[in-house]
Formats: sequence, structure tokens, C-alpha cells
Amino acid sequence: MQGKGLIRFFAILIAVVCLFQYFLMWQTNRIEAQADEYAQLMAKGAEGSVERYLSEKEGKSKYLDSISQDTVFRIPLLANYTYNDLKDATLNLGLDLKGGMSAALEVDLKELIIALANKSNDKTFRQALADADAAKATSQSDYVTLFAEAYQKLANGKKMSKLFSINPSLRQDINAESSDAEVVAVLREKANSTVSLTFEMLKERIDRLGVVQPNVTLDANRDLILVEMPGIENPERARKFLQQSAKLEFWNTYRSSDQGISGAFILADQKASSLGLGEAAAVEQVWEPVFDSITGEVIDSTLVDASSLDAGQGPLLSLLTLFPQGSSQLGYVDRKKKDIVNNMLTNKEIASVFPNDIMFLWSHKPEQIGEGSEFGYILYGIKKGSANADAPLEGDVVVDASASPDPTTGEMGVSLTMNNKGAKTWGQITTTAAANGNREVAIVLDSMVYSAPRVNQPITGGRSSITGSFSVQEATDLSKILSVGKLPAKTRIIQESTVGPSLGKENISRSIKSLIWGVGLLLLFMVFYYGGAGMVSIVALLANVFFIFGALANFGTVLTIPGIAGIILTIGMAVDANVIIFERIREELRSGKTLLASIKDGFQHSYSAIIDANVTTILVALVLARFGLGPIKGFAVVLIIGVLLSLFTAVLLGKLIIDWWTAKKENNLTLWTPPVKNAFAKMNVDWIGKRKIAYVASGILIAAGLVSIFTSGLNYGVDFKGGYQYEISFPEAYNMSADGLRTGLGEYLEGTPVVKAVDKANTFNITTDYLIDNTDEGNAARVISKLAEGITAISGKEFSEQAFTLGSSDDAPKILSSAVVGPTIADDIKKSSVLAAIIALILIFAYIAIRFSKWQYSMGAIAALVHDTLVLLGVFSLLKNVLPFSLDIDQAFIAALLTVIGYSINDTVVVFDRIREYLGIYTSKTTDEVLNLAINSTFSRTIITSLTTLFVVTILLVFGGGSIKGFAFALFVGVLVGTYSSIFVATPVLRDLTSDLRPKVRKDSKKSVFSKAANG
Repeated sequence: MQGKGLIRFFAILIAVVCLFQYFLMWQTNRIEAQADEYAQLMAKGAEGSVERYLSEKEGKSKYLDSISQDTVFRIPLLANYTYNDLKDATLNLGLDLKGGMSAALEVDLKELIIALANKSNDKTFRQALADADAAKATSQSDYVTLFAEAYQKLANGKKMSKLFSINPSLRQDINAESSDAEVVAVLREKANSTVSLTFEMLKERIDRLGVVQPNVTLDANRDLILVEMPGIENPERARKFLQQSAKLEFWNTYRSSDQGISGAFILADQKASSLGLGEAAAVEQVWEPVFDSITGEVIDSTLVDASSLDAGQGPLLSLLTLFPQGSSQLGYVDRKKKDIVNNMLTNKEIASVFPNDIMFLWSHKPEQIGEGSEFGYILYGIKKGSANADAPLEGDVVVDASASPDPTTGEMGVSLTMNNKGAKTWGQITTTAAANGNREVAIVLDSMVYSAPRVNQPITGGRSSITGSFSVQEATDLSKILSVGKLPAKTRIIQESTVGPSLGKENISRSIKSLIWGVGLLLLFMVFYYGGAGMVSIVALLANVFFIFGALANFGTVLTIPGIAGIILTIGMAVDANVIIFERIREELRSGKTLLASIKDGFQHSYSAIIDANVTTILVALVLARFGLGPIKGFAVVLIIGVLLSLFTAVLLGKLIIDWWTAKKENNLTLWTPPVKNAFAKMNVDWIGKRKIAYVASGILIAAGLVSIFTSGLNYGVDFKGGYQYEISFPEAYNMSADGLRTGLGEYLEGTPVVKAVDKANTFNITTDYLIDNTDEGNAARVISKLAEGITAISGKEFSEQAFTLGSSDDAPKILSSAVVGPTIADDIKKSSVLAAIIALILIFAYIAIRFSKWQYSMGAIAALVHDTLVLLGVFSLLKNVLPFSLDIDQAFIAALLTVIGYSINDTVVVFDRIREYLGIYTSKTTDEVLNLAINSTFSRTIITSLTTLFVVTILLVFGGGSIKGFAFALFVGVLVGTYSSIFVATPVLRDLTSDLRPKVRKDSKKSVFSKAANG
């Protein structure tokens, strides 16, 4: 009873947590519906509103951004939730389901190493860099390691320290006597810091791109930054935005007390009214900041009557609060209204009233001006000197920056060191600033002001100390910002994919259909085959679906098409545990036991097989999670969560329901329906005797596949060979064909592209390696231009390249989705995939060897897995030009292959577990008789499990989009082959490796560890 109570407790706990997650998801959807209403209003143009020119998408983005840090939902006395908090607790859809752009950016560490070596022209150094570049294309090692290996091969004993010890910023870490290993360790530390800083800067930059809920993650092992940006409509703009270098600048500033500045704001306010940009706001009170008398920094604020202000309250000054004269901080605006004010300040007529060399910039993050006030941005006026002038000093002169407390006062500050060139310019800037009333110098990164310290005296030695009532974290952050100037690493897109919103909506529709049909078919079959017990499996299955979506939301999982495939597959596999249990209970009933005794023994004897089978699946999923990228990693996470929850719902929750129902004597539980009562009940096939026939059949199939692989090869997907891939839809008037596109585009793309028709009318998938080895920026746009030229020539119809790219016209061809994979990451993906498969096989071999105490079991299992892999590869080669959808060898195929491996070993383990059990029971039977008996007794389970899994896989194959059909087909073939191999390969190989499988143990120790645990 204690055990049942514990199960009830966890079931209720999980249900409550999931219900809470669903409630938070409902709250999120409610707020986003409000954002949609606001966006529609702004798109139409609310009369008198300065926001009436926003597009619908911009309006939604602005609305959600404005409330991102506001409390939008409260649980009294427990928690307050901002919109960002709610969004983090929501099951977000991936780009393939809602459209957008994803990219893998590589941090270019070559320029970092050059900078750390003071741009040395040493021939050995430069050759080592070139060799590292070449090795990078085929190696999975990081760039620092490749450079070190290349240098040591060329150096002839010359120490690496001579290159780097002359750099002032490295002198504390590297000297002339430092070993190469010590130098490499320092370079790796600097590289890690660079990647981390670039990652942080990129996150802030993407936030300014206007993307709703971007997802930016760091893959530190590969020095990659992975970015997902939903709703991106202009990929080329996003590419430029992602790849531009961080720009650190030092600027002189205007003060509010400078001649004409205060008056210009009043004139600008009046000009905004005359232009009809808005109506005066009825403001009774405003926040007026309080400044420190020495530093000039804002230290507090107070509410004052609006009538006491000198300026009127027009559309500009009703939103922008001007600060008192004498500070470089000109004004303050609520963070929700910053863009509105910025649009007014950049209006040509309004800008004309200010000095022509002023450039308005904002603080990099919103601040709270005094307790109780709203968070807002501070406005600065940058003094350029002339309208087109560059910054007088940029970040490349920074040698070192660090945060530390002042030894005298203990106040946190930032120490800044510049090179000789920077020290000279810095001396001139600070001398002028100090002589003109101790003015402020703005430190600007990516056009945002991070700090504007006051210059108290000239700084001529190149070493500065910046103070300003910093907290430890603020001082550390500023030192990191300054460090960006000496870290010249750039980012380069090496993998990219875009999905149009229309394709995303279609993918959602297909995925929902697949899920509904898959679950529906399973429910009907389980009731038909198992009767009353099937009803129990329905409850467990529905609970499983409920728990899976709640758990995924709780973990902040991004749901993609492969993720939905993982859920559907998990549902199919969840039935497996029910089938194992129900089939065992049926066996016990047929042996003459009572219902209650059969239920008890059926569950008890099923635990070992269920646990073994699911552990192997989790091992495979863990390998996928470790080596997969993007959606494939998401598929693995979904699979792991699904398998764990399936164990809970099918085994524990199912047992609880059955015990509750059968506790009353008048309640009966049926395990079959009349049509299938004795299905597979009297199997007596000599499987082992027929093994040689199976060997010949398998050999023929594998040989045919290998011949096809070595003669016609395999179709490698773009993520395995690199290249550009586009899914292009044509209007009916174009009447295009795959052959026509293949022939016509070859002239423009300097080689024949791979063109395949997909399962939508007049839609084609086009893959080309044109310009893929060229690392120049803008190549993606050039490839699209060539595609557009070629299509125009083939069709004889003119169309806008912008409409082609953005899909904005129904009368022109449109790119529904695109992907680009550079050769470096393609090679990395290919090697990672092979490594993942090898590691999965090793883990399975080790687990089987440990669980069954004989290596022959492991060899039988591995033989079956190798058989399944070769057959699947052969089928993909033989049918690649036959089926009406792509059979590419890509990441999705590897995910399917590893899933098939997990599924196949699942089948095999169930048979092996029964063999182990029967070897201890039927001591008088021969080994062949025991093996046949084990296969025959588990045959019903093998067939039923395969059938239920094939139900959901077939649904994926029928309703899934073109992007998932190859994956579903691999699963379909894999399930069939895996079922076959568990009977005709794994067990026969086990038999041929040894004639004596009986363990050398005492007769009284036959029970498995799991059986004992179940009894305990």
C-alpha cells in the first residue's frame, strides 16, 4: 500500500505541475492575443497616435517588447510573472512550425591569434595559420589546437612564446621562457573569453533586431553560436546584422547646458505638434532626476508638477523628460516609448533644429531613475565635430581592461590600458574635455552608450581609471565591454536555414493531423485487441501525452517537426510496455492461473524486459542529444522525456489502475476480445532450424544494397556535403519540371544542381554547391540572384527578386524555405554522425554484456544492428530515384537510424530476456528448443509492438510534410527490418557463437536483479 500511495503522490504531483504549465501557457496566449489586437490597431492607424505607422508585425513586436519586463500575471503571496517569465515557461514552436531563420555562427579565432601575436609577419607563424585553416575543413579539433599543432610541426624547436610574450596584455601570463603548452593554455583561455563575449554581444544585438523571443545558445565545445529568430522576413538584413563586428568607440558629448540644446528640444516639441505626429499628453506629474553634485550621475528622482517645467508638453516632451542643465545625460524616456521618441528625433524636419553634428544615442539598457519610477532609457547627445566624422578613438587601441576596487576608497572601478597610438589620442581627448569644464566622454558599443565617465584631469600615460558608483557586477560588465575592443573575432554563418510563415503554418497543420490520427489509431487497436485492458492503456496513453507536453513546457523545450515526430514515436513505443505486460498476463491466464495471480506474475515477469528495452533506447537518445545539432538534439530530448514518462504511465500508473479496478471481486478485466483471443497462442515454429535460409535472404538483400551504394552511391543531404538548398514554389502559370530546372539552372550555377519535386504541386527542392567554398559576405544573396536569373530565363517571365526572396507575391515564384551549410560544419556533422553511431553500438554492447553476463548476447545484438544499418542504407540507395520524396543521408536520417537501432535492440532484448528466463526453467530441453520456445512465446509481443509502431510511423509518412517523409520512411523500413532481425539474426547468431548458454550459477539464484527489486 505504501508503494501505491507513493505512485499516487507522484502521479498527482506531476499532474499538478503539468496543469500549472498549461495554465501559464494559456496566460501567455492571452497576452499574445492582446498584442495581436494592438498590432492590428497600430497597422490601421489610431487617430492622434505617434505609433500609427507601425506594420502589424512591428506593432506586435513593439508591444511584447514593451511588456517583456512588466509583471503581467500574479499569484498572490507566491510569485509575479513578467511576459519573459511566462514565455520561458511555454512550449515554444520551432522555426519549422512558425517560420523564421536559424543560423550557426562560427567565431573566427584566426584574427584573435593574429592580434595576440601583435600582427606578427613571422613566416612560420603565418604558415601555421594557413595550415590550421586547411586542417579545419576536415578536423573536429578547435582552431587553437590546430594552430598549435601546425606551428610545432614547422617551428623546428622555436618556442611559441617568442610570438606572444611581446604583447603587453599577455606579459603577466606569457614570458620568453613559457613552454608551448603554457602558451596554448593562455590562447585557449583568451579564445574562450572571446567566444563568450561575442555570444553576450550577439544576444544584445539580436534583441535590437526586433525579433520576438529569439533563442541564442552557445556551443562552447565547437566555438559555435546557435541563433533562432522567429518571424524574420528579410534574411539578408539578418545575415548582415549577425556577422557585423562589434564596434567600440569613444566620443565627445554634448551637455544639456550647451548653447542651443535646451531650446532645440522645445523647438523640436513644437515642430512635432505642427507635423501632426501626436497630441499633447495630459501629464500632471513627471519624474525629475536628482544628480550627484560631484560626479553628475543620476542618484535619485522626485515627482514634480508638470506645470513647473519650462518646456511645454507636446508630443515629444510629453514622452521625453529633460534633465537639468549641466549633464551629458540629456533626457529620460519610458522604455516602452523609446522607439517613438527616437523616430521623432530622427525625423528630418525635427533634426534640423539641433546642431548638425549631434548624434542621439541611448543607454544600452533601461534604468530606474529613483525608487518607484518606471524603467527607462537615458538619451545622450554625441558630439561628432562634423556630420560624417568617425569616432576620434576606437576599441582596437585597448590593450587591457579589468575591474578592481580602488585601494584607497574601496570603490569599484575599471582600469583601462591603451597602446601608444591610443594613449596619444586619448591624451588629446581628455585634455580637451578637462579644460572645458570636466566634460564626459561616452563609451559606445554597437551604437549604445555603456558609460559616460566625467574627465577630471588629462590622461596622458595611456592608463585610465573609470569610476562612477559601480557595483561589482557593473564594473565587471564594463571591463568586458572595453575588452571587446581588443578582441577582433568576427562571426561567420556556416549553417543557416529559413522557413517561410506559410510553410510553417502548413507544417503545424500536418503535425496536428499526424498526432491526432496516430493516437486515435492506437487507441482503437488497443481496445480491439486487449478489450478491458486496452481501456487501461488508453488512460495511460492519454496521461502520457498530457505529461509529455507539460514536461516539455516546464523544461522550456522548443518543439520542432522532428520533436513532434519524437512524440508520435514515443506514443507508439509507449504501447510497447503495455503490450509486454498484457501479453505476459495472457500467457499466465492460459496456463490456468487466476486473474489476480496472472496480473501479479505478468507485471513481475515483465519488469526486466521493459527496463532493459527502455534503457537501451535512452542510451541511444543520450548519444543523439550529445552529438546532434538543433532539431535533432530536440528530437533526442523529446525521446528521453517521452520514454521516462512512458515507463511511469504504462508500468506504474497502469498497475495502479488495474489494481484499483480488480480490487472488487465483481469487477472483471478482459485481456482479449473474441476475434483475437487465441492469436499467436500456439506458435511452434523451428526458427533456429530455418536460420540458414534467413542468412541467405539477408545476405542477398545486403549484397544488393552494397552493390547499389558502391555503384550509384547515396544521396547526401546538404548538411553532410555542404551547399545551398531551397524549396521553391511556382505559380501554376510557370509549369516547371525537375528536368527543365536541372538543365536550365546549370548554366547560371556553374554546375548542375540537384532538383527534386516535392509533395506539393509545382514545388521543387533545389540544391547547389555554387559559391559554397567562397567565404565572402553576401554570397547567399548572390546565389539567390543567380537562381532568379536562371528561373527567368527558363520560364521567360520577369519577376521581382524581392518578391522571390520574401514570398510577397502570389504571381511570382517564392522561396518557401532555404538552408546553407558550409563545408567545415558539413564535415563536422558527418564525422559526429558516424561517431554517434559507433558510440551507440559500443554502449549497447557494454550494457547487454553486463546485463546478460555473456559476450555472445552482445555479439548477437550488434550483428542484428549492423544488419539493420546495412539494409537501411541499401534501401535508401536502391530507391533514391524511385520514390516521390527525398531519401537523403542527413542528420534526420542519422536520428532515424539511431532510433531504429534503439527500437531493434528493444525487440532483441525482450527475446534475450525470455531466453535467459527459460534457460533456468527448462533445464532438460536443448539450447535450440529453448531458443525456439523463447521466440515463439514473445512472437505476439514482437508483432503487436511492431504493428502499433508502424501505425504511427505510417501516419507520419502519409500526413508528414516533405521535410519529414524521408525520416518517416527510414523509421518504417527500420521497424520492419528490426522486427525481422530480432528473430532471424540476433538469436541465430547467439546460437552459432555458443552451444551452451546456461549460466554457471547456483540453481537457487535464478531471479534477475529487477525481479527481486519488483518483489521487494
